[in-house]
Amino acid sequence: MKAAIFDKPGMENLKIKHDVEQPKITDYDVLIRVKMAGVNPFDHVTISGTREIKPLPHIPGAETTGEIEKIGEHVSRLKKGDRVIVYNRVFDGTCDMCLTQSEMLCRNGGPLNTNIIGLVTNGGFAEYIAVPEKNAFKIPDDMQCELAASIPTTTLTPYHALKQTALKIDEFLVIFGASGNTGMMATQLGKKMGAKVIAVSKQNWIKDFGADYIITDYERVAEKVNELTQGKMADVVLNSLGIQTWENSFASVGLNGRWVTFGGLTGADVKLNVQSLYSKQIRLIGSTGGNRKEFTELIDMSKELKTRVWKKFSLDEAKEALQALFAKERDGRILINVS
Repeated sequence: MKAAIFDKPGMENLKIKHDVEQPKITDYDVLIRVKMAGVNPFDHVTISGTREIKPLPHIPGAETTGEIEKIGEHVSRLKKGDRVIVYNRVFDGTCDMCLTQSEMLCRNGGPLNTNIIGLVTNGGFAEYIAVPEKNAFKIPDDMQCELAASIPTTTLTPYHALKQTALKIDEFLVIFGASGNTGMMATQLGKKMGAKVIAVSKQNWIKDFGADYIITDYERVAEKVNELTQGKMADVVLNSLGIQTWENSFASVGLNGRWVTFGGLTGADVKLNVQSLYSKQIRLIGSTGGNRKEFTELIDMSKELKTRVWKKFSLDEAKEALQALFAKERDGRILINVS
């Protein structure tokens, strides 16, 4: 089969090969013919080698949608021809985390926050991928591949994060990087939960995704939030951008508010004013991935979600697709058409 594969870390080592062995399945696995794969910074990190990768040579790709090609003897929930997306966490299903619907924190799936298909197993930048049946979920026939390839990380991650905050109807939600991959999904999800969404973004199209207000000046976010909320400030702030927006995001949280993150794109080490934290009774929440129940909830609400696509690449152009993640003009998702 054809695959994007590397035998040692480094983007320069990513090659397109046509003679890669097709993955074999066990009695409990399914073989998926990949239709489309999402491209996100995690894939770039995987190839760069900043985390331990298994196996080598390695096929990256953490967001995958396709069609069932073959099923194992003991597979009962799925059949050949089913359209599916891959829940991309490796989990055993028996540890205390898995048994409390926290599969993304499985104690035996791999080092913390690395138990991801595409990192500790081969991923979806290939014509075929094999996964356990428990990781594959059927999707509606009318669900577009562009959205399907955006569910496993781009949508599930902010959905779990917002649920962690217990976001309520009519609360003010501030989203930093609202026009980014996860930001555009968080904007829609926050609106669906009944919040008043304040998007921090320079892109006006985010209003079409449910933003009630847009703040374009990143240096005056707290000031603008104060104006929009009439001094109340935000009930929930979502900031996955890291250190560059830390101070403004923390200053935007109101009394008894919640600040949540699932990433540190611009750096992770921040300076915290503990007095502000306890005097305003702010809760800081870390979030990672999401569970399979939330995964199925997103599939059920897929008719009400959309994604903005900037560019699609072929599998032969996988390296170009990954490099395009950092293009200044990027304005939406990057996807790979595999077959």
